[in-house]
Amino acid sequence: MARTIEFNPASARDNALVLFWRKGYQATSLADLLEAMAISRSSFYATFVDKRSLFLACLDLFAQRTIGMLAQARAELPPLEALQTFYARNFVGARGNRSRWGCMLVNTALEMADVDDELSARASAYLDAVKAEFEGCLLDARCASAHAAELADLLMLLNEGVRVSSRRNLAPDQITAAIETTFRLIRSDLA
Repeated sequence: MARTIEFNPASARDNALVLFWRKGYQATSLADLLEAMAISRSSFYATFVDKRSLFLACLDLFAQRTIGMLAQARAELPPLEALQTFYARNFVGARGNRSRWGCMLVNTALEMADVDDELSARASAYLDAVKAEFEGCLLDARCASAHAAELADLLMLLNEGVRVSSRRNLAPDQITAAIETTFRLIRSDLA
């Protein structure tokens, strides 16, 4: 007879996601995960299989949440406000130390480049999906298709640059100024 699970797998996974986001894949040990998730080794393997499988589930969840935030802003706000709100929620209004952790997708693409092609490619594919949401917002703002693609590339570079800058503890007012300048230039360009 199988034992019943004595912990909440979703909650344990969320705790692992935070740890992976903060420390990265390679620096997170199994002992770190077991402590953060408050589960035993046998429960870990029975529920999550292994560290890599858990990391992939966490990366997928992080991407879904990120794209979901963009989609929600896009559904509720005018297109350019939706984009700027995404940046504001992630950098200006981020809670606690999370604003200094960067982005799990960007962190993974950087950490795993030339180390683990599959993990790096998966993170990069999700970053492409974020860029596609940026482009969709720009198309909603009646931006010509080719120009929307160019501006989405610019916004993606801003996104990645801000995420890396936040990891190196760049002053929040510098990050905010760069975001505001970018959106002022985009609005001027589209006027």
